[in-house]
Amino acid sequence: MEILGFMIIIVSYILLVYSIKFSIAADSLGLSQSISNNNTLVSKSGRFELGFFTPGNSNKTYLGIWYKNIPVQNIVWVANRLNPINGTSNSNYILQLNSTGNLVLTQNSSFVWYTTTNQKQVHNPVAVLLDSGNLVVKNEGETNQEEYLWQSFDYPSDTFLEGMKLGRNLRNGHDWKLTSWKSPEDPSIGDVSWGLVLNDYPEYYMMNGSEKVFRIGPWNGLHFSALPEQVSNSFLHYEIVSNNDEIFYSYSIKINTVISKVVVEQTKQHRYVWDEQEHNWRTYVTLPKDFCDTYGLCGPYGNCIITHQQ
Repeated sequence: MEILGFMIIIVSYILLVYSIKFSIAADSLGLSQSISNNNTLVSKSGRFELGFFTPGNSNKTYLGIWYKNIPVQNIVWVANRLNPINGTSNSNYILQLNSTGNLVLTQNSSFVWYTTTNQKQVHNPVAVLLDSGNLVVKNEGETNQEEYLWQSFDYPSDTFLEGMKLGRNLRNGHDWKLTSWKSPEDPSIGDVSWGLVLNDYPEYYMMNGSEKVFRIGPWNGLHFSALPEQVSNSFLHYEIVSNNDEIFYSYSIKINTVISKVVVEQTKQHRYVWDEQEHNWRTYVTLPKDFCDTYGLCGPYGNCIITHQQ
């Protein structure tokens, strides 16, 4: 009988552990739930994962989103870029959703990071990690993206994913732009950014601080003037939207098996494509492409000839 009792305890423990892991692998977080330490949320198809990570040899911990089934570091979004969690193992950090529809990250009961929902009415809120990599807070059952209470796609880090917007919300002045990490071990906001500058004719610029580094020119209906190769692109579709409410561009991937992202780094912007055979990110396009792409290099009427570079 003692052996039977012992076996029942073991089986019960295994079932409990399994049920915990199963619940952790869910794609959503409700009012009575939280994640901490090694717990994660996984999007419905298993493509993206939300959890805590420590970059490189850093001793700081961040809440972020990454591709779940890609083995190399591939963080696409970081929540607490400006306020990391100090320590990697002895801290008690918890992400919860409160009744006002806000996600709250705490360390030892002290606030680390939190969201601020818009003025929409909140009832039965739930946080969901979508297969697009977008972490959203919405009222339960809501499917209209315009009615989301909050979404991570409105606050990009250094990575531009399919379905994101880059531009400006003209209703509230909010910019959708990319900002580089300070270093591979420090995801706080670096000097390089990529976003929309509203001149007489809005254009997209790479900036280093307040200095313009590169621009892709105006949209001519088919492509950005500095990127004619967009026309012959076989797997990407670009969209430009400009109206009284917003100005933005976004992209979609026409081939389901292709995984691609744009990343702004310390000096360049790269579009990467995941190479499943080689198990690494292959560089598809790098901007600026060459020395002559440097903004204002030869003055307003100059002609830069790359073969004459000294």
